[in-house]
Amino acid sequence: MRIALTIAGSDSGGGAGIQADLKTFQRFGVFGTTAITAITAQNTRGVNGWEAVSTALVRSQIDAVVADLAPAACKSGMLGNAAIALAVADAIREYALRNYVLDPVMVATSGDVLLEDDAIDIIRRELVQLSALVTPNLDEAAILTGEKIEDEDSMVHAAETLVNDMGAQAALVKGGHLAGDRVVDILYDGDVRVFRGRRLETTNTHGTGCTLSAAIAAQLANGESLHAAVRRSIDYVHNAIATAPGLGSGHGPLNHLAADR
Repeated sequence: MRIALTIAGSDSGGGAGIQADLKTFQRFGVFGTTAITAITAQNTRGVNGWEAVSTALVRSQIDAVVADLAPAACKSGMLGNAAIALAVADAIREYALRNYVLDPVMVATSGDVLLEDDAIDIIRRELVQLSALVTPNLDEAAILTGEKIEDEDSMVHAAETLVNDMGAQAALVKGGHLAGDRVVDILYDGDVRVFRGRRLETTNTHGTGCTLSAAIAAQLANGESLHAAVRRSIDYVHNAIATAPGLGSGHGPLNHLAADR
């Protein structure tokens, strides 16, 4: 069994963050390990509060995992602040962690801010260039690149900027917030690939970004190609939304046991 590491925040509601990542890793047959960066108090209706874990303890968690349970892939989600983001970058670089999927989490599905402003520059300067894949939504891609994103062409340009100018090996710009009855995601790794899917009218979307990036990381850990991992993960998240259990009174969690074909 391959091992994957998630570096992210804890979601007390169980729908996103570390909890979603571990469920997704298990779904794809990968043993999940964790480095928790922050503790959130949240449910489907929103984030009541959060506190970052100390930088030293975040680094200690990564050190402990790598020393005994070498990950075949890793991902990061909520990093919280600049010190943690920098510590994560240093650890990825020092240990040459492979198949690193960067989900640049900045805002929760509910709209609550999960990242301090000074951390954005660290993500932009340090983490993007270390990533095998960066998976921003439209708002995150706009913040990282400084570009306005309004259509497919600007999504492609943002993905190209993340790779050609900022150093990522590949970029998946997620178009879920773009208007239209189809959802468009753009993958760029030197070539452009467009994924189109039917839009689902639902509020059960809590943790979609976490789940997608975890699914991709799990499949990279298992030796899948990037294109195949992205395609299968997009299908998986679509099915996870379509078969969501309908829990809570806000943005409900996904069905992490969903099919991936």
